[in-house]
Amino acid sequence: MKILVLGAGQVGSTVAQSLVGEDNDVTVVDTDPAVLQALQDTTDLRTVVGRASYPEVLRTAGAEDCDMIIAATNSDETNIVAIQIAYTLYRTPAKIARIRSREYMREKNLFNNDHIPIDVIISPEQLVTDHIRRIIEHPGALQVVDFARGAVRMVGVEVQRGAPMSGLALARLPDLLGEIETRVMAIYRGDEVILPVGSTMIREEDIVFFLGQRKHTARVMAQFHHDDHPCKRVMIAGGGNIGRLLAMKLERFYRVKIIEAVEERADSLASELSSAMVLHGDAANQEMLIEENVREMDVFCALTNDDEANILSAMLAKRMGARKIMSLINRPAYVDLVERDIIDVAISPQQITIGALLTLIRRGDVVAVHSLRRGEAEALEGVAHGDAQNSALVGRCIGELPLPASASIGVVVRDKEVHIAHHDLVIEPEDHLIVLITDRRQIGEVEKLFQVSVTFV
Repeated sequence: MKILVLGAGQVGSTVAQSLVGEDNDVTVVDTDPAVLQALQDTTDLRTVVGRASYPEVLRTAGAEDCDMIIAATNSDETNIVAIQIAYTLYRTPAKIARIRSREYMREKNLFNNDHIPIDVIISPEQLVTDHIRRIIEHPGALQVVDFARGAVRMVGVEVQRGAPMSGLALARLPDLLGEIETRVMAIYRGDEVILPVGSTMIREEDIVFFLGQRKHTARVMAQFHHDDHPCKRVMIAGGGNIGRLLAMKLERFYRVKIIEAVEERADSLASELSSAMVLHGDAANQEMLIEENVREMDVFCALTNDDEANILSAMLAKRMGARKIMSLINRPAYVDLVERDIIDVAISPQQITIGALLTLIRRGDVVAVHSLRRGEAEALEGVAHGDAQNSALVGRCIGELPLPASASIGVVVRDKEVHIAHHDLVIEPEDHLIVLITDRRQIGEVEKLFQVSVTFV
């Protein structure tokens, strides 16, 4: 696929690097030649220096025959104009834009081919907010992603000392759950990834990814992470777009405090929020954290635009007794230094955003994609079409499917009914299959399974 990425910022660069890794023809446009050169030095792609909204720049970048354009500059207006020009001049088939301002989103009929021809709007801030909210809903979770319109949930959880499953073989899990069915998809033990079988032993500090019906999430989690202390108090450091959105989402259900360093923004937040307490100050100020009882917080979220400030305030909050620490970190190198030892959950806006984008470029009928383990793995929901003559999936038992070694099917959703995958379950037309691939190099093989071929035998 020929893809044009506009903007080489954190989102644009991460997206471009991921797309190149999947054998796409990628061109990146940005106004900063140094940033583009650094990107080109490490990634096999083409770059063009210039303003993404200029027709001549788009033409030079190959917009005339590109299959998809992803407008991910830091300017909503530049993204909108670039998409409009690409569609007007070249009728670009697939058009995705990053839109951050709420003002544009209030008009329901603004974005369509008769007006502003954006097919899909990506809001990293909204995606990150939803990601954090799901984790807060499940104390102990490291990552939570939804499939099948929210009916199915995949959760990554660290095995605690003394948890019911710690030290037991995986085959014992059904005994603990009774009639509840779930599927453990992968176990991460240090740098090792384990595709589990019944005899696999669960150890303390393993990271277990399981899949099942959303309504059973808490019960399954309790077998691996017995600390079921409910979350009641949340402190947010940073009142920017993400901090504000998160406070709005949480304030009805939790006691929320939000700390903002800029007085004008703090005043604005105070007028927008209903019950959340807004504090003007520095979240890395130890005296302030003591005064605001950070030790009583169930969750502390560091969500400023500064990685270093987030890490510092998170370290302070952890040392002072906050139970769970979450931090927004843009630089991958920082994550390796601080995750688990200092920060319980490191949040990468790029990896969260890229899942939404990958859904749109996967071959076959793929309706949802989530990046896991900082891009090391991927979970996707695909739809099986066709019949036994033209599909590699339909009419075959799961145990017979030609899945690559790193891929496994966890759940099959059929007519809104959720079926935990078993080797003898036969795939039917229009089934939704939820698949985990722990080696991203094999994603292409999984995609092909969801494609219907007139020559398939």
